[in-house]
Amino acid sequence: MNTNIKPTGMQDRKVVFSTLWIFATLNYLYADVFTGFFDPTAKEVTMAMPAGMVLVFAVLMETAIAMVLLSRILKVRANRWANIITGVLHTAAVSWSLFDGTPAAYYIFFATIEIACTVFIVWYAWRWRPEAAPAAGS
Repeated sequence: MNTNIKPTGMQDRKVVFSTLWIFATLNYLYADVFTGFFDPTAKEVTMAMPAGMVLVFAVLMETAIAMVLLSRILKVRANRWANIITGVLHTAAVSWSLFDGTPAAYYIFFATIEIACTVFIVWYAWRWRPEAAPAAGS
């Protein structure tokens, strides 16, 4: 068995996107866990949040989780646009959260990493030209 076979450029890019979404999701989750354990005002804010807003945040989190899988299985054009659209939505949501009150330093730290990751996802997907991909794998 030949173990020196390398994946195609398209497969490499799919793995990169999937890995970036894992990285972003872990940062989202850890920031939320950290907030729950160490931020004394977090419980008050969460309890006062309308159910509709909680649902919006749940859907947003689920899109990041889904992108881990979708980045690996979608065809090139759909993959590219899914990463661009979802990356823009996540970048906007995290950016917006920085202007909702006065965020703690730890939250600014997490948000900066999350924004950098999703901006990179958008940029990387934007530069992925479907016509450069092999026709059979698209």
